Amino acid sequence: MKLRAQGTVTAVLVCAAALLLTAAAAATVSRSTVSYQTPDVSLVRQDGRSVSLPRELDDGRPVLLNFIFTTCSSICPLTSRTLEEFQRKLGPEAAKVHLMSISIDPEQDTPARLTEYAHRFHAGPEWQYYTGTVSASLAAQKAFDVYRGEKMSHTPVTLMRAVPGRPWLRIEGFVTPDELVDDYQKMLASPLD
Repeated sequence: MKLRAQGTVTAVLVCAAALLLTAAAAATVSRSTVSYQTPDVSLVRQDGRSVSLPRELDDGRPVLLNFIFTTCSSICPLTSRTLEEFQRKLGPEAAKVHLMSISIDPEQDTPARLTEYAHRFHAGPEWQYYTGTVSASLAAQKAFDVYRGEKMSHTPVTLMRAVPGRPWLRIEGFVTPDELVDDYQKMLASPLD
């Protein structure tokens, strides 16, 4: 009986801790509207094709952008899982959104590695991954204010824009898939000026 009571207390404490962590994570999500100047750099898509970053961002579709690296074991899998759920929750609407994940570790993240990573998170054809030279990756990171000195210092940032030429919605922290869908729908209903 005493062991059962201890087990119950432990379970309650674990649940309470999980709720507190969830609440703390939610409390640390911030949103701001920011304008960025896209650097004129070339990146390499996971299909091996060299592409212009400005052209990829300005293909006319709404864009969701984040920065990842494939050997990350903390932030990147969580944010990638969020984007996976985001595209699932959008259903057919997901085909109208350009999801972009740019590697912050281009020396390790080859197109083949990015393709494997994309499969792990069930990336649809609208979700593309990019690598390239170190200088191109750094230019992109700095332009979108996500560069933190080295890959192990990165933070969760998701950027969203309704149409080319408009400011970006910058979401810092671990946003949930439902919150991301809500942000996306609000953005389309009233694009940021």
